[in-house]
Amino acid sequence: MKYLDPKNDLIFKKIFGQHPRILKSFLNSILPLPEGQEIVDLEYLTSEMIPETFLEKFTSVDVRCVDNLGRQFLVEMQMNWTTAFKQRVLFNASRAYVTQSDKGLSYNMLKPVYALNLINQNYLPNNPEHYHHYAVVHLKDTDEKLHGLEFVFIELEKFKAKNLKEKKLQVLWLRFLTEINEKTEQISDELLDHPEIMEAINYVHEASLSKEEKLLCEKNWDRISSEKTILTEAKAEGRAEGRAQRENLSLKRER
Repeated sequence: MKYLDPKNDLIFKKIFGQHPRILKSFLNSILPLPEGQEIVDLEYLTSEMIPETFLEKFTSVDVRCVDNLGRQFLVEMQMNWTTAFKQRVLFNASRAYVTQSDKGLSYNMLKPVYALNLINQNYLPNNPEHYHHYAVVHLKDTDEKLHGLEFVFIELEKFKAKNLKEKKLQVLWLRFLTEINEKTEQISDELLDHPEIMEAINYVHEASLSKEEKLLCEKNWDRISSEKTILTEAKAEGRAEGRAQRENLSLKRER
């Protein structure tokens, strides 16, 4: 039996964007939700963040939903990291938060927005942790928080390198994302023993996709590979320009 990588855009959306029971398990295990406030029910919202005027940007996320408490959750799987991605995450989460006012809600009735971002590269190379939780906090008293927006970034490569074998549900879901791909021959019993993860595994079987979906998967990998090549070349050119500028500056100082 051949498996497909759940990080592929089409597969990721097929798993988490169409099956609320799976998504609920995933979000409850990953997000830093207050104790006793786990997600009970959720419904999907359109993933398109539609602008109010033609002057604003049109953006989208992989998965967007709202739970029984009115909290919104934005989920993105990012294969190639750029510094602009962090700004796009902030933009999308802010838009989701402020557009609640269109419904006539007073400020004290606005519900929190959580942005979960799964990154397939290490964007903080000097930080050994793979899990990064951002919130709007007082710089000296971090217990003092402005509620409304919270962000989680997970570096999947760092998690994979740690090779964690705990049976904690968060670890199992991250293992699901990092251990399964086209080269997988056998899936560990720890993953198969969990009902929601087992259900998700059913959707990474190649046989579960139509011919059109398989073609879209291949095209998505081609796009990701092209983007990675462009970004790598751009970084190399930037480093070369930086070296040239430093050398010119050094020559000027010597003169």
